This record gives sequence, C-alpha cells and structure tokens, in this order.
Amino acid sequence: MVDMADARIVHVAQGGVVENKSSLRFQKSPASARELWWLCYSEILHPITFCVVHTNPQRPRPFKMPFVKEVKTNAYFSRYQVKYRRRREGKTDYYARKRLVVQAKNKYNAPKYRLVVRFSNKNITVQVVYARLQGDFVLVAANSRELPRYGIEHGLTNWTAAYATGLLAARRALTKLGLADKYQGVAEPDGTISLTEAVEDAPRPFKAYLDVGLKRTSTGSRVFGALKGASDGGIFIPHSEKRFPGYDNESKSLDAEVLKKYIFGGHVAEYMESLEEEDDERFKKQFSTYLESGVGSEDIEEIYTNAYAAIREDPSFKPTDKDKDWKAESLKHRSKKLTNEQRKENIQQKISMFKAGQEAGEDDE
Repeated sequence: MVDMADARIVHVAQGGVVENKSSLRFQKSPASARELWWLCYSEILHPITFCVVHTNPQRPRPFKMPFVKEVKTNAYFSRYQVKYRRRREGKTDYYARKRLVVQAKNKYNAPKYRLVVRFSNKNITVQVVYARLQGDFVLVAANSRELPRYGIEHGLTNWTAAYATGLLAARRALTKLGLADKYQGVAEPDGTISLTEAVEDAPRPFKAYLDVGLKRTSTGSRVFGALKGASDGGIFIPHSEKRFPGYDNESKSLDAEVLKKYIFGGHVAEYMESLEEEDDERFKKQFSTYLESGVGSEDIEEIYTNAYAAIREDPSFKPTDKDKDWKAESLKHRSKKLTNEQRKENIQQKISMFKAGQEAGEDDE
C-alpha cells in the first residue's frame, strides 16, 4: 500500500490534481511497479475516473522547524497566574498537602492531624499539626534540643534521636488529650511492627498521618525513626514495615533485630568500635564530645533505655532558664529612632561645622 505522503495523485484524463483525497477507493490495477492505478471518486471531476499515483523512491526527510523564540505578548502577561508563594520558594508540596489536609465533608470540626517531621543541621522537630482556614495550628511540638534533659546529650540528629523525639511528641500529645493512661504504646520496643489498636470502653486512639514535606522517603530514613517513635508512643499512624531499617526488598520481610539495634543506638556503637580499630585519630576527632563526657560504645544502649523511661515518666515541656535577657541585650545596640526636630538639629550642626571649616581654610590662606 502506498503512503500518501510519498505520492502525488494526478488525474489522468484532464491532468489535474485530485483534491478530495479522502474519497479514494483503493483498487490495485495490474500496472508497472512504478505506477499504481487507483479508482477514485470525485464530485468536482468525473464521478468515476482513474488516477495514477507516482511514488517517490526516496522519501524526503521530515521538515524540522528552526528555533523560534517564544514571544510573550501583553495577553500572556495579563493572564499569567503565579503559583503559591511556598511553591515558588520550593517549600511546600501542595499535591501532597491537599490530600493530608482535606477532611471528610460529612464531618464537622474533625480535622486531619499530621505528624510533621522536619530536620535541620543540628535539630529534629516533630509536631502534631492540624489545618484550618486561618492556617495551620500546632497541637504539640517536640525538639531534639530537649533530649539532654532526659540524658541524651550527643548525636541529636541521628536515627535514634529521631525516634526519641517522636516518642516525646507522642507522649506529650496524649497527655494533653487525656489519653496517656489508656494508650501506653510499646513500653519495651523489640523491633516488631505493631499499630495502636482501640481499647474497649475507651475513646478511639489518636490518629495522625505522617507529613515528610519534601524529604525523600528512602528505606531507613530518619523520618521513619520519628514515625516509629510516635507509633510506639501510642499514636495510631497508618504505616507498613517497608521503610524501616532491616527491611529486605527481595524477601519482603523485616529483620526485627536490625530495627531494634537502631532504636537503641546499636548502629552508632558499632561504628564507634569499627572506627576506633581502623583509625584512632579520626575516632577521637569525630567522637570527641562523647569522649569528653566519658561515653563509650558500651554505654549507648543504657543511655537510650533510661531516656525512653524518663520520657514516659514526664513528657511535659519545661522552658530552659536563660542566663541573659537577650531581648534587652539586643535593644542596647539598636539605634534609637530620631524625631523630626532632632534630625533638623543634626543637619544644622553639620552645616555649621562645614562653614566653620571653610572659614578656617580661608584664614590660613
């Protein structure tokens, strides 16, 4: 069959080009290899005429458009709509936020709660947040800066610190809601996955959804350390075992011992031991704060075990005592705003000083 792009349709009887190509009825005639006869119907020409199609032995290359600069007219700019500010700044994924925030339309004053986990260079922040039309409201918040109060003074951004911060946020939220006694969570974590279930003759467990923001959800990420801590703290967070350390994608199973090791800082202790054997100088440099406090690899598990018990005993927030009133300290170095009369007086002083300098120069001459 001949490609219409490679053919030229010519009317045999009158020598004109057939315009109505869609009305072709393909009927091959015993002609030469270079000429194929087709029966075509045209309303403009004779109702039944024969057309010859001369095929092109070398099909031309497709035409490529040259580079054309996009011209943005006034209509483009007048109709242009910018994206949300936090999308322009690359801070919020509104596709995910819409699904985390929108509540069921058949409910009243029943917002979706989010477990918001964010990381900085030195801290981990875990918040329980709900959204309203006025904006987001924080129910409770916990920061890894509070962990030294419970005995965790080093490694405030690692996986185990994320677990402890999530546990602190969960116990603090349930205490505020009056559910701390009814939902204890997992008091002795063993590395297994267990979701918080409802208790008879008691309110349903507090439910929240994990909000990771723009962070990549890789297997073993610290985000899921905070998730595991909040889940063991008694909050019902829907999740599976696929993103925790120790999950094998080939066997589709979770090694509970590996996850338990991460919960109690075993991976840090192993790294300390291996680094001390391989490079003692680097070990003393990297773990200098541990060594100053007298913390060794054998002490880490006990530190975290005691910290988890202390968090469950008293998860309340206690502000730190500031040694200085920093607000008053900063006001000391701030220049006071001048009144209009004071500014005019300063200008007159500068003018008089300038004139006095000119007169002194003339006297010297």
